[in-house]
Amino acid sequence: MSASVSPYRRLFALSGTKSFCISAAVARLPMSMLDLGIILALNHAYGAWTLAGIMNTVYVLSMSCVTPLYAKAFDRFGQARVGRPTLALQVVFMLAFALAVWLRAPVALMFALAVLMGVTQFSFGALVRARWAYTLRDVRDGESLLNTAYATEAAIDEVVFILGPMLTAWLATSVHPVAQLFVPIAAAAIGGAVFFSLRSTQPRPVVEMVDTTATSDVPPVDGADGIVTSDADGVDCPDGRHIKRSALLYRGMLPLIAVFVVFNMSFTAVDVSITAAVKSMGAERFLGLQLAMYAVGSCIGALIFGSRRLRGSHWAHMVLFMSLLTVGFVLFRVTMDNLVVLAIVEVLTGLNVSPLFTTGSLIVRGLVPSESLTEGLSWLTTAGTAGGAIGSSVAGMVLDVFGAHGGMTLPALFTAAAIPLTLYGWLSSRRHVMPR
Repeated sequence: MSASVSPYRRLFALSGTKSFCISAAVARLPMSMLDLGIILALNHAYGAWTLAGIMNTVYVLSMSCVTPLYAKAFDRFGQARVGRPTLALQVVFMLAFALAVWLRAPVALMFALAVLMGVTQFSFGALVRARWAYTLRDVRDGESLLNTAYATEAAIDEVVFILGPMLTAWLATSVHPVAQLFVPIAAAAIGGAVFFSLRSTQPRPVVEMVDTTATSDVPPVDGADGIVTSDADGVDCPDGRHIKRSALLYRGMLPLIAVFVVFNMSFTAVDVSITAAVKSMGAERFLGLQLAMYAVGSCIGALIFGSRRLRGSHWAHMVLFMSLLTVGFVLFRVTMDNLVVLAIVEVLTGLNVSPLFTTGSLIVRGLVPSESLTEGLSWLTTAGTAGGAIGSSVAGMVLDVFGAHGGMTLPALFTAAAIPLTLYGWLSSRRHVMPR
């Protein structure tokens, strides 16, 4: 196909890409619905916002603890082999939780079900990005198309996070106060089942990439391309490479995760601060629209970024986007008293968000081997979740003392603090380039 053809058209002309992309998008809907859905449902059933907030925190923390573990299992044993039984348990516990809320079950049982629901969740975003890398591995100009693929997924994430809360609020207020818990169950079951049924685009698991010619004189083969077990920390290749088992052990990964924790603190701080500002103006009816402007800008940014290929280091691109984001957050603080101007600034600042996440995924792609890619990408998801939780807590404390204007100073401080961490990660990763 001609290079002049749109990269998006080239991407979806590849066999199987439309199917796994669409099914993964549907399966990700619970990601944007359950947080708000749990809070609204619990408040309706038990009449306590505090209980609802604690229940949601228990669910989120349970999910964050297991996400990297699932990712490692996906890399090692395969997406379908791990995903199908886990998805079945996930649907069962989500359904049990929804029914328990509906029936106003004892609070202790609700907490137990929240934990069980959380520990059966995994990152579909990491799974679909790993599939893109596998599908494009032998395609001409595959690295450029991978940039487009990851930007596409970032755009889908934004669409999901725009539609999910809106659908949740509508179901809770117009259909039934617990209806918003049942729709994510259907989305996970249908989207997940279709996704895991698509075997042709599934990355080969490490346990299948075994050299069957190994003899008793050679240590047991444990991974791809003749990788054999050497010690508890990693595996050795015949060409002398030593590939460590955990994605965290590759140089540059820990600084990148720290970057994602710190700059993700800014997003929840923005949401909380804008919410406080809008309520102080008595304009609550515009709150959803005001918050959506940021996501709209991010979605547009993803589509633009995906159609371009920037030259140079991905780390340098991350520093650039982080710097622009910091400037945008400073302007948030300056314009927050005028919601119309703030909305314009939100869209313009949001243009940098999806490219920032996409760049992070591309950096992981360059730091870890393919057999650890899902794990590496999932660590970014976990870092983002942790950063969001910390950011909302810090913002809440600052809002109580300094008000909305004080809270709105935090996002710029968080992203500015992430810039030197990014520079350190760049320097650290340059000391060790992973052979491809």
